[in-house]
Amino acid sequence: MFLFGPAAKGLAMKSWQEDLLCITERPTCEQEVFEKLENAATALGFTHCAYGLRLPHPLSNPKTIMLNNYPQGWRERYASQGYLKADPTVLHGRQSQKPLIWSDNVFEPARKLWEEARSFGLCVGWAQSSLDAVDVGGMLTLSRPHDPLTSAELESQEIKMRWLVNIAHLSLSRIFNQKVVGQRQPDLTGREIEILKWTGDGKTSGEISDLLSVSENTVKFHIKNAVAKLQTANKTAAVVRAAMLGLLN
Repeated sequence: MFLFGPAAKGLAMKSWQEDLLCITERPTCEQEVFEKLENAATALGFTHCAYGLRLPHPLSNPKTIMLNNYPQGWRERYASQGYLKADPTVLHGRQSQKPLIWSDNVFEPARKLWEEARSFGLCVGWAQSSLDAVDVGGMLTLSRPHDPLTSAELESQEIKMRWLVNIAHLSLSRIFNQKVVGQRQPDLTGREIEILKWTGDGKTSGEISDLLSVSENTVKFHIKNAVAKLQTANKTAAVVRAAMLGLLN
């Protein structure tokens, strides 16, 4: 299982990909998933974690679900002021899946929101959105009251943060989608499953082609098919979804 905080010291760990994938193991509800996301955020050096999920149902008024461990006072203020519609990070997430680091420039269009957020200890933040093939969009935000994000920290941690974005989205969208419309089990071939396993182990398409004695184009072809069948945006998300559905066991 994923090891956090003091429990992680002095203990050997499996690959961090496997550790993060444990978040998807048999989640029974959104609260259980979010507790694991909180622990992962803490292990990555953040105090607060938030996830907003926008479902495409109903079509006339898509539902937005928000989970976070922000101070209660800020939750109430954010809701009462209708900040969701004016939040520059949310607007960015609807237009781009590139990571966003909080800054004065980012919040220039909403200075009041920014000042109030900082008064509640939300001063340093990183966010990235995710959109899957069934038009379910979400955004993970990691934040803390101090210690700006450095280039060194981003270099060592951002790939894990990006994995956490995919895991949060796939786990929570699966739970909420099942409540609304259900989910059909994708029919992956043996070769697609094999290649996803190697991808999950961090192997490149070139390395997988050598391991399986097939061309790199063949590997990319199978990855493309798996991504389409799993209705995800990229191969990382495909690996996470396949693992979450138990297809890689």
